[in-house]
Amino acid sequence: MKLSDRLQLIADEIKVGETMADIGCDHGFLPIYLMSEKKCPKAIMTDISEGSLQKAKDNCMDFAEKFDRSIHFDHRIGNGIDVLDYGEVDVVVIAGMGGLLICDILGWDLAKSRSIKRFILQPRNYPGKLRHWLYVHGFTVVKESLVREGKFICEIMTVETDPDKLTVSEKASPYSVFFDYPDDLIEAKGGLTKEYLQRKLEQENLILQNILENSKDADRQCVPVKERIDRLQVLMRRMEEHT
Repeated sequence: MKLSDRLQLIADEIKVGETMADIGCDHGFLPIYLMSEKKCPKAIMTDISEGSLQKAKDNCMDFAEKFDRSIHFDHRIGNGIDVLDYGEVDVVVIAGMGGLLICDILGWDLAKSRSIKRFILQPRNYPGKLRHWLYVHGFTVVKESLVREGKFICEIMTVETDPDKLTVSEKASPYSVFFDYPDDLIEAKGGLTKEYLQRKLEQENLILQNILENSKDADRQCVPVKERIDRLQVLMRRMEEHT
């Protein structure tokens, strides 16, 4: 089975011999690939939607009939990681969901989330707020990656659970440029970095212009305007480093 570049990057982050669960598995292509390649001895596919989970079941059945009937596929319907036991798998993949939803999924039962060694997260939006949530709740982003998916550039985070870091007293602003454009993501200097920075620069500039157009002269020294200018300056410096 050939995966998309996005799913292949996620698959490459999973180590040989690790057990995994794919939350919101959709068509189930990632777990099918990992099982067929003998990379994972166990893969759990979960989805809150009966229809989506049925698509994964159909694809698993089709694969088994064509290639390998000995592979056992585990399908579970339910919300987030509720369907998993504590520490049941080594790594959990949550990809293609909103960043705030991923925060909710991980935060619903923090003890269970912390019983899992690693997460591979690919937020569809609000990656900065997701990074902030992980930081505040004692999870560590150990790797940042960029990958193209159609017209989008996706951010993928490899996250580890730190048992010695269950709480964090320092609560930095969730709007900090540190979380939206972390050094590890920019310094990777992959082939997509410059295009990613250019897109973000255009977005930040558009937001600032909208703020200025809808504010009075007296408001132009307010904190939101200053923060946006600071973010633009950070991005411009990053662009210079990649030219």
